[in-house]
Amino acid sequence: MKKYNHKIVEKKWQKFWAEKKLYHADDNSTKEKYYVLVEFPYPSGEGLHVGHVRGYTAMDAIARKRRAEGYNVLYPMGWDAFGLPTENYAIKTGQSPAVITRKNVSRYRKQLENLGFSFDWSREVNTTDPNYYKWTQWLFLQFFKSGLAYKAKMPINWCPSCKIGLANEEAVEERCERCGGQVEIREKEQWLLAITKYADRLDRDLDLVDYPKSVKLQQRNWIGRKKGVVINFPIFNNQVSDKDQLTIFTTRAETIFGATFVARPGKADRFTGEYAVNPVNQEKIPIWEAEYVLKGVGTGAVMGVPAHDERDLEFAKKHNLPIREVINGNALINSGEFSGQNFLAAREEIMKSLGAKPITTYKLRDWVFSRQRYWGEPIPLIWCAKCAKWQAVPEKDLPVKLPVVKQYQPTDSGESPLAGMEKWVKTKCPICGGTGRRETDTMPNWAGSSWYYLAYCISENLKSQLPISKQVQSSKIQNKLAYWSPVDWYNGGMEQTTLHLLYSRFWHKFLYDRQLVPGQEPYTKRTSHGLILAAGGEKMSKSKGNVINPDELVIRFGADTLRVYEMFMGPFDQAVGWNEDGIIGARRFLERVWHLVQDGEFEERAKPAPDLALLLDQTVKKVAEDIEQMAFNTAISALMILLNKLEKATSLPVKTGKTFLKLLSPFAPHLTEELWCELGEKQSIHSVPWPKAKNLKAEKVNLVVQVNGRARDVFEAEIDLDEEAVKKLALARGKVQSFVAGKKISKVILVPNRLINIVVVL
Repeated sequence: MKKYNHKIVEKKWQKFWAEKKLYHADDNSTKEKYYVLVEFPYPSGEGLHVGHVRGYTAMDAIARKRRAEGYNVLYPMGWDAFGLPTENYAIKTGQSPAVITRKNVSRYRKQLENLGFSFDWSREVNTTDPNYYKWTQWLFLQFFKSGLAYKAKMPINWCPSCKIGLANEEAVEERCERCGGQVEIREKEQWLLAITKYADRLDRDLDLVDYPKSVKLQQRNWIGRKKGVVINFPIFNNQVSDKDQLTIFTTRAETIFGATFVARPGKADRFTGEYAVNPVNQEKIPIWEAEYVLKGVGTGAVMGVPAHDERDLEFAKKHNLPIREVINGNALINSGEFSGQNFLAAREEIMKSLGAKPITTYKLRDWVFSRQRYWGEPIPLIWCAKCAKWQAVPEKDLPVKLPVVKQYQPTDSGESPLAGMEKWVKTKCPICGGTGRRETDTMPNWAGSSWYYLAYCISENLKSQLPISKQVQSSKIQNKLAYWSPVDWYNGGMEQTTLHLLYSRFWHKFLYDRQLVPGQEPYTKRTSHGLILAAGGEKMSKSKGNVINPDELVIRFGADTLRVYEMFMGPFDQAVGWNEDGIIGARRFLERVWHLVQDGEFEERAKPAPDLALLLDQTVKKVAEDIEQMAFNTAISALMILLNKLEKATSLPVKTGKTFLKLLSPFAPHLTEELWCELGEKQSIHSVPWPKAKNLKAEKVNLVVQVNGRARDVFEAEIDLDEEAVKKLALARGKVQSFVAGKKISKVILVPNRLINIVVVL
């Protein structure tokens, strides 16, 4: 086959890999494990898009490299298939959501298989499978039995367009995260999960994981941990303060002399006609209701200090309220006996004078967990009027299967379509045997995705008919979880780093507290990829007609070409624009690789020229390092440079060609597998070890040694040595010893590859 025919090559090797089960992870392996995870997709009717391809190809490269390094790799795939889009499509077309989901999943899987990803398909999961959501329901019941799932009437975010209640995390700037429509506030009974019980740990334990700073910041901003004090403002009544009072929380007690009003939550700005008394100066200040004060945050009331808070200032200007400055530079002014003091020092004194004790509050609210829609997991609870309480569905009756309904439309009243299924709703109380009614709200789509990383580890157990309570305690499951947990490297979109990541961390901590999972965190490392933008820098969307379909590209150019292009198109963590010229360039690169092996005269006993040998080892080192740093574009660039050298070489050693193919194999698995065979190999290229650089001499740098900031010596050292190694070498220098002998070293400051400053006590 002299001409590169990607259709023949790719189908051939995809079939071979599947038959040989080349990518199946082994629960009983003696090898060190490595768990690579990507966010499982929502199987929409539009099919896979090029954004999916970018993230999946990157982690496929990581997984393939780890296998070559000797690890037992788990790289699974599944389907996050409950949710609004499928239900809305069912309403529009009259098709069953279950039928639509089966079609979409089948299409998505075929697309992924055509791209040659090394997923372990034996562990495939689907959140809409009763065998899967049986476990989701059981997990919910553990929250319920622990008192962390409760029902309460409360103001919720309601999307009139989607006709659904939203969690706070799904209402961004008072707009629906799904449709973008304006959100209303409605009073409704909802099931909630008490995520606030874990607020402190969710914040604090971010120090335990390797997440980008931006991701940790997003998580911490949403949790909203604040240290401050609670201060009581007595309500003024007939010029005499009675026992009624407003309790406010503030992080800046030192600004209390600048408070010119107090505000409570309100749907519109309104002066209540009442006044409060400022406890530090007995000043009477008005009490307002204000839209900008959020109900349920802090204590539900704030002291307005317009001179030192932007939102308070905007409100004061709007309503002509006084603005009093109390901090000038670092000193207090207009603050009675505290005037002239440093404001930070005065903060403690003011707190003492008020008897205010420090407390910690969180912006995070309990998670609204019920949805008034059809296509979701039924909440496994029964209301018994006789018992006057909600009762858990017995474990033997799980799963509570989602019944087939004729009408999927949500109602304006906020009732789920399941409420009309009287035969399904009416049941018996599992405790007293009396008449009971099933909960008709369903779970949010976040439920199934909060624990799917665990489901992959125990996928064969999900179909078992044994009680889950017995299974989770068994050594069989515990050994699997102990082996595979935690996820070593998890990649996904930036848009999921607040909601999904927060929720799954919460579920994991809850399970950890019940000794059902090992470790306090589910994911050791999290990374995110940038968007792929359409021409002109626009975000791809179906409405704009600018979505790129990978199926057509695979047919025209091949899966390997698409994979190489998406890894080469720009820095992985940044948004990049689609350019068809780029994919043509990637195809030409692979065709050159093809012809190098097909037409080149490789010699078994030949040795590479010194310059080629050096470049080969440099490329081995760079590609390995770049894959670890997710600098895939520069890794492929290095391979292109090596290809140029190989094409000009007068002698082509077989070992050199094989090493080049192995370095390329994580990105172009089909082509390299075919050419590997052309070079006489029988074993799959994806089963052989990762190459190591042999001939590279360690690069050297000159390091300046300072003692107390003054240069005392210079010496040559290997590049990228750590602080301890540099310190040891520096202290062994005679010139340095004369300045540090007999003195106590208080600090060592290393500027990598430039200088080390040894600070001694004189």
